[in-house]
Amino acid sequence: MNTIQKDIIIIGAGPAGLAAAIAAKEQGVQDILVLERDSHLGGILQQCIHNGFGLHRFKEELTGPEYAAKDIEQARRLQIDIRTGVTVLNLSSDKTVTAISEKEGLVTYKAKAVILAMGCRERPRGALAIPGTRPAGVYSAGTAQKFMNMQGYRPGKRIVVLGSGDIGLIMARRMTLQGAKVLACVEIMPYSSGLNRNIVQCLDDYNIPLYLEHTVTDIHGKDRVESVTISKVDKNRRPIPGSEFKIECDTLLLSVGLIPENELSQGAKITMSPLTSGAVVNSHFETDRPGIFACGNVLHVHDLVDNVSEESFIAGKRAAEYVKNGESNKQTIPVLDGIGVRGCVPQKLFADETEPVHIMFRPDNVYKNHFLTIFAGDIPLKSQKKLILAPGEMVNLPITTDMLPKIKEQGSLKIAILPEKAV
Repeated sequence: MNTIQKDIIIIGAGPAGLAAAIAAKEQGVQDILVLERDSHLGGILQQCIHNGFGLHRFKEELTGPEYAAKDIEQARRLQIDIRTGVTVLNLSSDKTVTAISEKEGLVTYKAKAVILAMGCRERPRGALAIPGTRPAGVYSAGTAQKFMNMQGYRPGKRIVVLGSGDIGLIMARRMTLQGAKVLACVEIMPYSSGLNRNIVQCLDDYNIPLYLEHTVTDIHGKDRVESVTISKVDKNRRPIPGSEFKIECDTLLLSVGLIPENELSQGAKITMSPLTSGAVVNSHFETDRPGIFACGNVLHVHDLVDNVSEESFIAGKRAAEYVKNGESNKQTIPVLDGIGVRGCVPQKLFADETEPVHIMFRPDNVYKNHFLTIFAGDIPLKSQKKLILAPGEMVNLPITTDMLPKIKEQGSLKIAILPEKAV
């Protein structure tokens, strides 16, 4: 079997893969191949028919398909080679990609650079260890969204949503609009894991109750879900005996977190972050395997697709530079999680960056009237007061080039959330 040579191979044609491909092509790299296992382009945006996309990037409010269409049109205008129905089976650390499709069979590619843009998947019931029977009517929120928006099926009539992630919140509204009765949204944490705007627009506007510090502790039903038992939890997230109550329903939607699709990354022996479940990358979004880049939800789960695109444009641009110039041996500086900060990306910063670098992370709790503080080593550089910081909304913090000399001198960059101003 012959190996086909390519300059850049991008795995995934969702918003991350499309943006990376567009950026790489605009940098002058011609030999780009995008591999997508689905039969259509756009990734998860295909089924996100609600609006709210593109406000930052396009300065207009779009649906998911409308947002994707803009990048699909641009990719076609640039004549980027995108192949659908192709499943990537393996990626090796030397950038060899093995893929299979009905049309071409088993094919091996060797790339000068690879960009990982495989997105993420939903956490299933099996990962939650919810006791009870195994009736029909238990769906992940994304599966229910696909049934509703792409296939025209309503999964149920009386709904309970477990978890307050954005997909679950949006589906609570969608099911209501389609005539179902959403009885409750149940969240184990003391705060919602979704955007505040979705709490307001999807729950409050439709009088759907949100039970914080509660979880589903039993599922009842033989052939179909008949009811669920809900319990209050203590500070260790353990059910409190005697707090149980039952809700009669025919459907349970799970919105309990997303997991980056990193099986290929692990196969390439890329170092992974236990906090983000994605690759450890530098400020060019390059992994510790030279020439392999990662961006979008496969790197860390975002809340806004606009940020996915922005990040992926950088990854595509830097991958193109890698193809042209080869491996960089420049010094990197570690980016550290300080108090209140969880999962900074990127985890390494080039000391000689000529453009601002945006550090993204999620707070580990809800903080009100705290100071977002940037440290060079242990020396505070900047403190900015924030009215509220919450895990449901990512922080996008620019590190300007004037900060880099002091960061380089001290040997590390640290981000922290503090009760008092440090500068």
